[in-house]
Amino acid sequence: PASSRQAFPLPSLPRKQPTVLVVCGPAQNGAIGLVCARHLRIFDYEPTIFYPKRSPDPLYRDFTTQCEKMDIPFLSYLPTEVQLINDAYNAVVDAVLGAEAGEGREPCAAILATLKHIRIPIISLDVPSGWDVEAGSSGGISPDVLVSLSAPKQCARHFLGRQHFVAGRFLPYDVQKKFELNPPEYPGTECVVALRAPR
Repeated sequence: PASSRQAFPLPSLPRKQPTVLVVCGPAQNGAIGLVCARHLRIFDYEPTIFYPKRSPDPLYRDFTTQCEKMDIPFLSYLPTEVQLINDAYNAVVDAVLGAEAGEGREPCAAILATLKHIRIPIISLDVPSGWDVEAGSSGGISPDVLVSLSAPKQCARHFLGRQHFVAGRFLPYDVQKKFELNPPEYPGTECVVALRAPR
């Protein structure tokens, strides 16, 4: 959410309504998308969630309930007519697959087929959907913004979008040391830092 605010501040949005479509998959990245939608609402955006395959995990169900109680609408289907999405929203948050491999399982394959044709900006959480976490894009989506969680994954080297952020300053020191990670310096109390300036 903080990275979305930095990449797309409310006054800069092309539409009068600050609408954002958050597309969530069934696993961990989908849960992160639900949390993202909740925070977008707190920061005066108008998120709508598409979450076609809901997880039975109690934590994920709690996230869904929180979004419902915040009056965040859920779509019952994702329009295959891409222009409907382009006309209704300012941006799409990709929380479909993340580091979970593969795009072949439904409903993910159909979702990715639609997202590949979107003309409005796409913000991918952690790993763009359809990308291999190590090798990068092999026919996945091409996001405008990448928000790496905790640390950039190997595939981020292949990211060619306009902005790259790292979110979450919660990596324990022993993990940083073990994997020889050098997390970026976060300004003040910020939880998000830009790695690449806007193009």
